[in-house]
Amino acid sequence: MSEHFDVLIVGAGLSGIGAGYHLQDKCPGKTYAILEGRDALGGTWDLFRYPGIRSDSDMYTLGFSFRPWTNPKAIADGPSILHYLQETAEMYGIDRKIRYRHWVESARWSSADSRWTVRVKVDGQAREYTCGFLFMCAGYYDYEGGYTPEFEGADRFRGHIVHPQKWTDDIDYEGKRVVVIGSGATAMTLVPELAKKAEHVTMLQRSPTYVVSAPEQDPIANWLRSKLPVERAYAITRWKNVLLGLAFFKYTRRFPDHARKFIVGNVKKALGEDYDVETHFGPDYNPWDQRLCLVPDGDLFKAIKKGEVSVVTDHIERFTEAGIQLRSGEVLEADLIVTATGLKLKFLGGMQVRVDDREIVPNELMTYKGMMFGDVPNLAFCIGYTNASWTLKCDLTCEYVCRLLNHMDAHGMATCTPRKDPSVTPEPLFDFSSGYVQRNLHLFPQGGSKAPWKLYQNYVLDTLALRRAPVEDGVMEFAR
Repeated sequence: MSEHFDVLIVGAGLSGIGAGYHLQDKCPGKTYAILEGRDALGGTWDLFRYPGIRSDSDMYTLGFSFRPWTNPKAIADGPSILHYLQETAEMYGIDRKIRYRHWVESARWSSADSRWTVRVKVDGQAREYTCGFLFMCAGYYDYEGGYTPEFEGADRFRGHIVHPQKWTDDIDYEGKRVVVIGSGATAMTLVPELAKKAEHVTMLQRSPTYVVSAPEQDPIANWLRSKLPVERAYAITRWKNVLLGLAFFKYTRRFPDHARKFIVGNVKKALGEDYDVETHFGPDYNPWDQRLCLVPDGDLFKAIKKGEVSVVTDHIERFTEAGIQLRSGEVLEADLIVTATGLKLKFLGGMQVRVDDREIVPNELMTYKGMMFGDVPNLAFCIGYTNASWTLKCDLTCEYVCRLLNHMDAHGMATCTPRKDPSVTPEPLFDFSSGYVQRNLHLFPQGGSKAPWKLYQNYVLDTLALRRAPVEDGVMEFAR
């Protein structure tokens, strides 16, 4: 027999815990459960265990709107973030709603019954749940493994090769020569941390990335917290950081050449005029065509100046027994190679979806307000911003779902379905040139050329659309 809930949430990471809170707070009469495939909450912050893992957004925006972040560190380490999530789930009783080791395989919508049937695997056994509304909070990372290119000769290397997503505590790098392949956020995090114990760390990149240094602590936030009630100080800091981040993003888009000079110029100040900054930190694309990398208090630059870290910009020819042969002819000797070469993406956690007799093909869908799909009833999903923190968008999405559910109850409606507008031109969901996005974009739904189908990546516009705009907008169709 299947168990029924008003709402089923899939995923117990940042988004799922936030969804649980908002449902309890704004729809107290609704029954819900959270289905989590792993045996612990936390999502990304429980999965990734590599040295130095930290946020690449400030915690005043990555933290929940309803639960102030009070740690002095604005750029926080992974264990502190995981503790914050565990504490939040326990504080609001959300942890008691989580069903662990529940791998969601498929969901089938029945128009006749106005409900979803969700099929899961629990410790290898099949089980079904039903719900009136399905809320996908599983993010878009593939937790089974990261992306590693095929490197010629990798099987000949005598040392250890590991992807950061598969890092384990028994990996020894103390006193070792380490090569980290990659120049994204993961590499920028790993390299200065590994350098604290390794003999030497080399960051090997095919092309450079924009890197920005920011204070690990926010002095304004800490001062506000000493003068004001915690909730008020947190709210002010949150909006301060939202507006500053949005202004910087707009500046880079409007004046890309000036922004490039500003960002690269700050790296030159940190490393000195003798360092070849243009080769190693001067990308050939505009700022925010890919996500900027954040280094707290310039820790990467400090490690480079101390001689603990080298940056090499070159192409890999092949792996050898002792390390890596580069196209230039240089050989990088290594005891440990870390392939920080990117992530794999997975749409809706790989769940198969059917609406009555129609199989849903992800790349044929169009997203409504960046959180629902055209012609798919009673299903929402949470994804964050590419140019700001994940939680900002997820908080807004959760609030909108609650508005939607309450509106349906108030008017006696059973279903809500955004109806596709044939006049809307499809656009890529993510306007990002990063490899991990481009490799997987064909697996994802599309955005549209105009509201409410357009994904703006703008917190202020989304606040107006999701908090203020009427639920009945002529696009959302309701039925009894």
